[in-house]
Amino acid sequence: MPGKHALLGASAAHRWMHCPPSARLTEDMEDSSSIFAQEGTLAHELGELELNYQLKNITKRKYNAELKKIQADELYSADMPDHVGVYTGYVMERLAEAKARSKDALAFLEQRLDFSSWVPEGFGTGDTVIISDGVIEIVDLKYGKGVEVSAIDNPQMMLYALGAYHEYDWLYAPERVKMTIVQPRIDNISSFEMTVEDLLKWAEEDCKPAAEKAWKGEGELHAGDHCRFCKVRSTCKARADYNITFIESKRDADQELRSLHLLDPEEISEVLSRALEIKNWLKDVEESALNAALEGERYPGFKLVEGRSNRIISDIEEAVATLKMEEYTEDQIYNIKLKGITDLEKLLGKKMFEQLLGPYIMKPPGKPTLVSETDKRPELNSAADDFDLEV
Repeated sequence: MPGKHALLGASAAHRWMHCPPSARLTEDMEDSSSIFAQEGTLAHELGELELNYQLKNITKRKYNAELKKIQADELYSADMPDHVGVYTGYVMERLAEAKARSKDALAFLEQRLDFSSWVPEGFGTGDTVIISDGVIEIVDLKYGKGVEVSAIDNPQMMLYALGAYHEYDWLYAPERVKMTIVQPRIDNISSFEMTVEDLLKWAEEDCKPAAEKAWKGEGELHAGDHCRFCKVRSTCKARADYNITFIESKRDADQELRSLHLLDPEEISEVLSRALEIKNWLKDVEESALNAALEGERYPGFKLVEGRSNRIISDIEEAVATLKMEEYTEDQIYNIKLKGITDLEKLLGKKMFEQLLGPYIMKPPGKPTLVSETDKRPELNSAADDFDLEV
């Protein structure tokens, strides 16, 4: 997978389109990696390998050699092939349908896609691109399970589609594009279709003007859910203002005392809609400040101290031997506890886990919680006695 990143890359399009100056503001900052990103990279490598083998692009010997390397990685787990298999299975299904439509349909893996006609020096890497008569398909693997990602009006996917259109328009004359995100660890397969005409209209009217501003470092900083992976998310003043001053009072002196001083349902809805973003912002600020303090930064009114800790046994083997010498039994000195469901699923793999432990797994009702109306879950009856809650 290519290591070079474009200033206005597809994966960050949601951010730089909403907040154009953020691209230049963060361009000199180093990219930070996480164990989750590394795990995702490994899953992509496995997916590419599996598809190359199924498409007969590599020999069995090459496949086995590369698979051993992946399996030797400490982030590899028994359930990774099952999850990646959802993605590869979907790709092969889409390719079969494309071949039924046109025999010369082609699939490209980890394809570099150039969309610089609309975004200065813009390019990205599409996990799978399927080209057939009249249709471009983009399939993207998201291995993360923290946030559900939708393909609907997703600018990253639309930029990939533009890149594929730019590359193959002369060969297949596509009329429509289909973009799909496969997020197997949370059972999310999200697809979105649009005509090439609408895609090009979006590119010219929405994407290109935002990209030109971002390239020049112009426009206004604008905070929102796109701040999640921004490198200045903890110190950005626009994000701070967004989270601190979001309730604007429209009241006048003639209103009743209660409505003048207490939040009404609409204002509470506004608070709830911002709650997650505010929590994330506070966490980002705290983590950034702590890291800076460890490097010597001082914040007025605060100091760096040693946190509370729990006692630990420094040498477990010696401690056990000492207790056994005093004739304490293993039942007395050991606690035996079954690993959690997630760890067991990683150990066994999804299929074996379902086969062996599926009959013993149950999922009790979740605790009632308020969410946005856009959430996919069905609405519950709000009567407190339906939830056995104390009121």
